[in-house]
Amino acid sequence: MKITRLLTKTVQVPFRKPILSALGELRSADSVLIFIETDAGLVGEGLSMALNGVRLSVLVEMARSLEPLILGLDPTLDGSFRTRAWRELNFFGTQGVSAMGIAGIDMALWDLRGKAAGLNVARLLGACRTEVPAYASGGLWLSASIDELQREAEAFLQQGFRAMKMRLGKPSHDEDVARVRAVREAIGPDVPLMADANQHMTVTNAIRLGRRLEEFGLAWFEEPIRYDDHAGEAAIAAALDTPLASGETEYTSRGMLRMLEARSADILMPDLQRMGGPTEFLKAGHIAEAYAIPVSSHLYSEMSLPLLATLPNALILEHMPWFEELYGARIELDGNGHAKLPDRPGWGFSFDQAAVRRLAG
Repeated sequence: MKITRLLTKTVQVPFRKPILSALGELRSADSVLIFIETDAGLVGEGLSMALNGVRLSVLVEMARSLEPLILGLDPTLDGSFRTRAWRELNFFGTQGVSAMGIAGIDMALWDLRGKAAGLNVARLLGACRTEVPAYASGGLWLSASIDELQREAEAFLQQGFRAMKMRLGKPSHDEDVARVRAVREAIGPDVPLMADANQHMTVTNAIRLGRRLEEFGLAWFEEPIRYDDHAGEAAIAAALDTPLASGETEYTSRGMLRMLEARSADILMPDLQRMGGPTEFLKAGHIAEAYAIPVSSHLYSEMSLPLLATLPNALILEHMPWFEELYGARIELDGNGHAKLPDRPGWGFSFDQAAVRRLAG
């Protein structure tokens, strides 16, 4: 089997309503869909995303520029693609658009190899489990009132989730504390609750707020300061009893290693796109295991699920519904709030071509 073509399609994936976070207003998760075609008729699928569609064309051009490296390639030799791609992109560096450009292709190559073997990616690798704990991440935004927060939290429980995440970032700590208290009251003391500050705080303010939030037994306090201030993160982690989670904005497994060496987080959150694809995601997970640090995931729930199922130190899957409309199947939860690993080959989730046509950019 040989690769014959790389095809890209852009889609506009608007949110039902704009999302307010400490990063600003988010309106869409517009994406570049990657299709790798073969002479055997199998097609591997991946995607890259740009919030609000900003610079989506850059991701298209980066992916297209890498097509010559996969044409004629046997998908079971895809390690040669990554080796050559990282070498070619050395001039641009290993972060930013370089990693994002490789990521979508790496995703599609893993999907292709799973389909060729007739196995889900998790089973292709040798899964540790057939389900992964999941938390609801598609709500509890800053734009919600306290009443809305409580209703959303209760709705997540009714949907089968047994963990969820809310956002921080109100003008005063008193407001953030009141909002966390309201959600905790709505879900009870035993449901894991995470809180994400989206990098908008200083070290001092993060420690002050983190200490005030400790009474609510948060599962983690996420990204309170700039992602690249690993010394600052380490200071916060050392000062709080609540675990600190970070890493979604760091690039490749080397970035994860720097965080581990700095002891900047109690939980690592590799992002499939910023890692540069599944290969680096798995490397990050295994490096974290060597440091006895658990990992969660960031976005890309459908593809992160099989990967987490292979990692002994996988803690929980971020269930973000942003891309659900693109897929022909959705993640299923069992009765305990765990995401069930699909038995379909590849990622187990394929793009719905009718939805792709409808959302075409």
